[in-house]
Amino acid sequence: MAKEMIAMLLAGGQGSRLYALTQKLAKPAVPFGGKYRIIDFPLSNCVNSGIDTVGILTQYQPLVLNEYIGNGQPWDLDRLYGGVHVLPPYQQASGSDWYKGTANAIYQNISFIERYNPQYVIILSGDQICKQDYSDFLRFHKEKNAEFSVAVMEVPWEEASRFGLMVADGNDKITEFQEKPKAPKSNLASMGIYIFNWDILRKYLIEDEADPNSENDFGNNIIPNLLKDGRQMYAYHFNGYWKDVGTISSLWEANMEVLDPEHSGINLFDDDWKIYSRNSGMTGHRISSDAVVENSMITDGCRIGGTVKHSVLFSGVIIEPGAHVEDAVVMGGTVIKSGAEVRHCIVAENVVIGQHAVVGAMPAGEEKGVATVGPGIHIGDRAKIGPNAMINKNVEDGEEQW
Repeated sequence: MAKEMIAMLLAGGQGSRLYALTQKLAKPAVPFGGKYRIIDFPLSNCVNSGIDTVGILTQYQPLVLNEYIGNGQPWDLDRLYGGVHVLPPYQQASGSDWYKGTANAIYQNISFIERYNPQYVIILSGDQICKQDYSDFLRFHKEKNAEFSVAVMEVPWEEASRFGLMVADGNDKITEFQEKPKAPKSNLASMGIYIFNWDILRKYLIEDEADPNSENDFGNNIIPNLLKDGRQMYAYHFNGYWKDVGTISSLWEANMEVLDPEHSGINLFDDDWKIYSRNSGMTGHRISSDAVVENSMITDGCRIGGTVKHSVLFSGVIIEPGAHVEDAVVMGGTVIKSGAEVRHCIVAENVVIGQHAVVGAMPAGEEKGVATVGPGIHIGDRAKIGPNAMINKNVEDGEEQW
């Protein structure tokens, strides 16, 4: 049974510019964003894009990475046919056992790709923080009737000479490739993410391997050879979040951008495009600059904009700005909207407490009551729930229950 597209993920990078962080660790295994590793991003993109077969080409310090990936289960890549496979370089009869370049790394794994007989192969980098829908990229590749497509991002002209650049015409057809040029003709930077028709990729890998003068590299050898032969090559414009975290400063910047998802474009709290991790059922929690949190237990995935005192919040609870929660047990997935007052109570899972609603009250004198709201209940805006109330059905806006 042939696969339409499989992914080959280049994860052998030494990451020497990350210095102390990568002395005992492959760059894709470097931790990121509280509970992830860099490799979680391309793997999650694959899963979210419907790609279920991924070859991970490792080389430098692969032990932590191999252990972390395991059987691929956290990313739903533990498949009988397909799934995730770690592909270290192996000693061949001819002697070469170290990947000589990006193209040679794929060449050494031609037999792995042939097991799945794909129509298309997407080549990914294991050391970028990027959220990208590869299925949209494939749709573009098919529509253009391309043999090779590369994902590109517009970069500021003054920075263009730091990148490999694709010069393209009005139809996105690539006419020239410039590797870090002094005089850039384009500001379309290659992201190092490629889709090939498999028959084309296979042909060019075999020819490249036979060339004793080749560096066996996609940017330096394969792409120029495709251009020289007049192949159908297209540039796919990507406008989401992408960062090559190859330096200490870019890694720090990307982590800081996690704190400002509205402006930075990287949202780790996006339920529609989850980033999966061996450590995660949910994202880390996020406490905004206006929030107050005192003597409380806050679990994964909470987002707090209001005040939380002496309370236990289960995973995925959202406390909007201006809400006040005190002496409360708030179970998973509950949303407490702005201006709500929630005190001395138990709120079950997946409850919505409306704006300016009041649930429970701090006990006065000998009172021992604890207000309780059952799972999945919706409490309307400005509703009032008394300190001993037991709520098991929805409460309308402005309604009172004691």
